[in-house]
Amino acid sequence: MVENDTVSALDDDTDVHDELSDVERERNEYLDTLQRLQAEFENYRKRVAKSSEDAAVRAAGNIVVTLLPVLDAFDLAQAHFEDSTSDEAAALTQSRSLLLETLRKDGLERIDAVGVAFDPQVHDAVAHVQGDGEQIIDEVLRAGYLWKGAVLRPAMVRVKG
Repeated sequence: MVENDTVSALDDDTDVHDELSDVERERNEYLDTLQRLQAEFENYRKRVAKSSEDAAVRAAGNIVVTLLPVLDAFDLAQAHFEDSTSDEAAALTQSRSLLLETLRKDGLERIDAVGVAFDPQVHDAVAHVQGDGEQIIDEVLRAGYLWKGAVLRPAMVRVKG
């Protein structure tokens, strides 16, 4: 009878051990699932934050696009009053500078450098002058603008080369 009790106790230990193994395996599966869900949620949260940020940048860029004709008008007026020392000319220059500086702080960059190499990504060549060698910006006919590194409007230029 002692032998049967020993075999029965061994069977109970095996059953408990098997049951414990099953519980540990199930726990590990739940833990893996939880870790995957946490990672997926974190990725989702980052995607939503990035998407919101991109939408805000696009919306601000759209507002700036509507202001580009105003900046063009300021440029034309400043060119017209270039040699003037009147109070009106000074006020115009100050207003233009204030608007440009305010927009620059938020991410606007002006594209209007003469003497730089032609880049079709940021320049729109509308005229060409014969020159030797590399294509260089000879004159900026209308300034272009970048908004946080993206081209809002390419600069309209005359190219020499």
